[in-house]
Amino acid sequence: MKLLMHLILLSCLVMAGCAMATSPPTPTPLTTAPTPSLRNAGPTTDAQPTTAATSTLTTPMTPVTPPPATPAFLPPQLPPDGAGAEFKTDFSKSVVSFDEILSGGPPKDGIPAIDTPKFISVAEADAWLKPNEAVALINVNGDARAYPVQILTWHEIVNDIVGGVPLAVTYCPLCNTAIAFERTFDGRVLDFGTTGRLRYSNLIMYDRQTETWWQQGTGQAIVGEYAGRWLTQRPMTLIAWTDFKAAHPTGRVLDRDTGFFRPYGRNPYIGYDNPDTRPFLYQGPQTPNLLPALARVFALNLNDDPVAFAYDALAAQGVLTDVVGGEPVVILWTPGAASALDAPAVADGRSVGAAVSFSRRLDGEVLDFTRSGDDIVDLQTGSRWDGFGRAIDGPLKGKQLEEVVGTNHFWFSWAAFHPNTRLRDGTAP
Repeated sequence: MKLLMHLILLSCLVMAGCAMATSPPTPTPLTTAPTPSLRNAGPTTDAQPTTAATSTLTTPMTPVTPPPATPAFLPPQLPPDGAGAEFKTDFSKSVVSFDEILSGGPPKDGIPAIDTPKFISVAEADAWLKPNEAVALINVNGDARAYPVQILTWHEIVNDIVGGVPLAVTYCPLCNTAIAFERTFDGRVLDFGTTGRLRYSNLIMYDRQTETWWQQGTGQAIVGEYAGRWLTQRPMTLIAWTDFKAAHPTGRVLDRDTGFFRPYGRNPYIGYDNPDTRPFLYQGPQTPNLLPALARVFALNLNDDPVAFAYDALAAQGVLTDVVGGEPVVILWTPGAASALDAPAVADGRSVGAAVSFSRRLDGEVLDFTRSGDDIVDLQTGSRWDGFGRAIDGPLKGKQLEEVVGTNHFWFSWAAFHPNTRLRDGTAP
């Protein structure tokens, strides 16, 4: 009940805040009307897997766009409640049942995207960001940026250009999913907003050019002109502010000067990520009981091989290796990052740590990694590595592993969208 009251208050705040915006963004005019021994994790549904891409932390590779597929459209359905009056979406094209789509409370754009983001230096942001606060890190062509979760929580989408690449930086608090998507699609740049709807408790976005609805947790278009197609995902991860400062002292940080009045730094979802809590407004496949529904996982899906790594296992071991979709990978865990969905203040959340995923291929060789005391070392050369995939000592000093797309999720969310996922929970080598 306490959580429900907080979420009701959030709905009131975001809707009232829309009227209080000091400089609301101008939307783009419309053109038309979310291998070791492994465990199998769950029931079969019609949910579709997402296709991930690979990239490096400092000089990202060209992401691999999901392959085209002929969508299996469902028979025509009546638009979700109220949507017909709010949207010009082509509701005759859909790949999901509208019975799965629920109102999250706020209306279309009731949680306003940031369309004209402003950035400040690390030194300026250090005046109001706490060392353990979570920020979303993305680095494209050497352009490293931090998007504080204390801001993303209140806006959920930032339409930006990073390293010359138009991106949508997105965050769904109810699923703890911070995901970056390329906005260039079919030869034009899309701008994204919030529909005010949820599916499996996950944010449904829409693009302002066609008003197609997109599932944030997977990047799939689920309703409208582009239904059945996929956005290209870029590597982005949640880390502690202090780690961003150390890794990217000349990076840029999203400013709290957004043009909207919001209580940045306050958490409207107090206690939400307690493992004993139930997901808010979740109506979906039964969550496999291998983990609590709101247990944190770090998940990858390479070549239609979805795998979830339990945060508890990452925290206990510090490093986990695997082969995912034929790609040898390593997940590196760093302590310190705070949960943004725990305490009344974002910075006061309990420590949950941070995870980043990398390919283990380096200069034609596949490396094996282990934890030795507080150090991460590779078995082939004995070099020491930091949590960002950089060799900091030994024969490979100065080398950088290539980052692969991985995403933070709550277990219920990942399992709902990837019912055939495997789980690494620390019980298998």
